[in-house]
Amino acid sequence: MEAETDRANFSSKVGFVLAAAASAVGLGNLWRFPYLAEKYGGGAFLLVYIILALVFGFTLLVTELSLGRRTGRSCIAAFKKLSEKHRFIGWMAAAVPMIIVPYYCVIGGWVAKYLFESADGSMDAIVDTGYFGSFVGCELGGVLGDPMTWFLLFAVLVLAMVYLGVDKGIEKASKILMPILIALIAIITVYVLTLPGSS
Repeated sequence: MEAETDRANFSSKVGFVLAAAASAVGLGNLWRFPYLAEKYGGGAFLLVYIILALVFGFTLLVTELSLGRRTGRSCIAAFKKLSEKHRFIGWMAAAVPMIIVPYYCVIGGWVAKYLFESADGSMDAIVDTGYFGSFVGCELGGVLGDPMTWFLLFAVLVLAMVYLGVDKGIEKASKILMPILIALIAIITVYVLTLPGSS
């Protein structure tokens, strides 16, 4: 008989849904989506995109969540309980975040740097075409000009969220950040649909 453990839980359904959606949304939805929507027909592309996201993305999300809820175990143990020969799927599901987190921390560091510079009133400098290359090439000088500083800052923020736990960290951050993301996507979508050739 397994010992009962005090498992962290979400305090609300809204928090859970927002956190689940946040884990499913990739950065491509922000920077590649407008380009692809304009290139492949605007509204028609948007319709196909939404259908595919619901058919495949939502289905896989519900399947994975159902398996976790049914077994009450980690992804590795859940897939092992489902079938010993499917245990490798659990290992793959556990490995993917370990691979993706450094990538997201790099990009999150870039975003943090740009937010800092825009709040500092340096908009003219950061919109210059050579600024990004100078930043990632470590040509700006100083601690605040080093991309590693911003990578580490973002990584510490992520670790702090995880350390605070499900309800005080992940859920609270999701309730703040997901509405911002949804607003950004809506603004970008409306903008893209107004570009020439989007009809």
